[in-house]
Amino acid sequence: MAVKSTTLDNGMTVLTHAMPHLESAALGIWVKSGSRWETLSEHGISHLLEHMAFKGTTTRSARDIAEQIEHVGGELNAATSIEHTGYFARVLKDDVSLATDILSDIMRNAVFDATELAREQRVIIQEIGAAHDDPQDQVFDLFQEALFPDQSIGRPILGTVESVQSFDADQIRAYMDRNYVGKRMVLAASGHVDHDELVDISAERFGDLKSEGDAEPVPAKFVGGDRRQQSDHEQAHIILGMEGRAYNSDGFYAAQILASILGGGMSSRLFQEVRERRGLCYSVYAFHWAFADSGVFGVSAATGADDVAELVPVILEELRNAADTITEDEVIRVRNQIRAGLLMSLESPSSRAGQLARQQILWGRPISLAETTERINRIDAARVKKIAHEIFEAGPPAVAGIGPVKGLPAYDSIVKHFRP
Repeated sequence: MAVKSTTLDNGMTVLTHAMPHLESAALGIWVKSGSRWETLSEHGISHLLEHMAFKGTTTRSARDIAEQIEHVGGELNAATSIEHTGYFARVLKDDVSLATDILSDIMRNAVFDATELAREQRVIIQEIGAAHDDPQDQVFDLFQEALFPDQSIGRPILGTVESVQSFDADQIRAYMDRNYVGKRMVLAASGHVDHDELVDISAERFGDLKSEGDAEPVPAKFVGGDRRQQSDHEQAHIILGMEGRAYNSDGFYAAQILASILGGGMSSRLFQEVRERRGLCYSVYAFHWAFADSGVFGVSAATGADDVAELVPVILEELRNAADTITEDEVIRVRNQIRAGLLMSLESPSSRAGQLARQQILWGRPISLAETTERINRIDAARVKKIAHEIFEAGPPAVAGIGPVKGLPAYDSIVKHFRP
């Protein structure tokens, strides 16, 4: 069946993809508000709010919420990202109404009890500590800071110990009032669901939300730079990054394909050259993050102290070489991988619901598989090589390293590889 879409009077969108042959359903409420929407004094509040939503409402205690969903064999979860926050459930078909009721309850009637807040602040502080103890997490924090210094998009989603400890219930409510508004919210469901029923529930529970909230965040400004932290970890964790492409830009899919060709799996160029042929590291991969108005193209690797000096020049040479030598066969292979992933995601109600919500938030409408496939199939080797030159020659990169990184080449020598 086709995707159905209804927009409430306040701008909230309800999207469904009915799969009546299934015995279950996945649904959630996604909000176009993540860590990018935080002021400096609110650093980490989006993530704390996500935690606190499950800690009790005017009609349910935290235990009630957990017991009621688990009593029917369902699951609740949530996640905070840089640009959006999602609250979602997976249940059997007969329990969709219960799941919707709980989700709407935690988003409209959370009480932010002081005792629960203090407890959850301690939990998040433990989470921050665990991230600081993990060099793989910490190097990405350094990397993000180098990409977008002094910007909310460049700060860790978790916040800091000091910022998390500073929040109270009034601050959380004020943040919600500014950002959890109709035009930024999407209820998406997939599986055995009834569209009209969900529209009625949404109108009843969310219809009185105001439509508009804060203005969009200031545009991201990619800066680049060097962040290194010498430590006694066994491995050096290194990331090299350049400005990528936004979700709705002309170069988005070409950049995605480029990342996969370079480091998207065991057959990728970096894996074959750096690990299989030279044995310089255990882990190496390329990635492309897209945001509403910017993007990041990066390569991440972990290696021993003795191989750092050799590893980085090899990676840089592979990047430069790819801009001139990518083949049609490589592009076709990756296009097929992307298409297979899209088709497989359609078979998972959870994946499909999340996909619909993200499309609505990013593009303002659901995107059909046919349209997505057509966009991907337009990308050929010439287009990927063009985007590679654009990305690798655009300006100073971001470099982050943690561990035994004394052998990491000087930043100036790395910059030379990214010049025309």
